[in-house]
Amino acid sequence: MESDSATLSHSQDLEVIEVLPFQRLDVYLAAKELARLVHAFRIRDAELRDQATRSSKSAFLCLCEGLPNESTAMRRKYFTEANNSLHETVGALDLAAAIGALSQAELGRAQALAVRVKRMLRGLIGGRVG
Repeated sequence: MESDSATLSHSQDLEVIEVLPFQRLDVYLAAKELARLVHAFRIRDAELRDQATRSSKSAFLCLCEGLPNESTAMRRKYFTEANNSLHETVGALDLAAAIGALSQAELGRAQALAVRVKRMLRGLIGGRVG
C-alpha cells in the first residue's frame, strides 16, 4: 500500500522522519530556505533583523496554513498573507543592504529565492494547486 507521506533525512542527525505531501512542494522548500537564510544572515541592525526574521517566518507559516486547506477562500487568505509577509521580508532585507547591515551578496541570494516564492504564490492565489 502506497502512503501519502514521504521521508526526509537530515544530515545533522540520522533520524528519518515522515513528511506530509505539502512538504515536498517547491514553494514550501523555497519559502523554508528563505526563512533559514534570513535567520542565518544575522542582519547587523537589530530592528531590521527582527522584522526580516519575523516576516520570513510568517510568510512560510502562512503558506503552511494554506497549502493543505481545502477551502478556496481560506487558501486565498493564507496565500495573500504569505505574499504580504514575503514583500515585507524583501523590503527589510533591501533596507538592511542599503544601510550596510547586510551584504549585497546576501541580499542577492535572498532576492532570488523571494522571486521564486512570489511566482509560485501568484499561481497558488489564482488557483488550486498542491
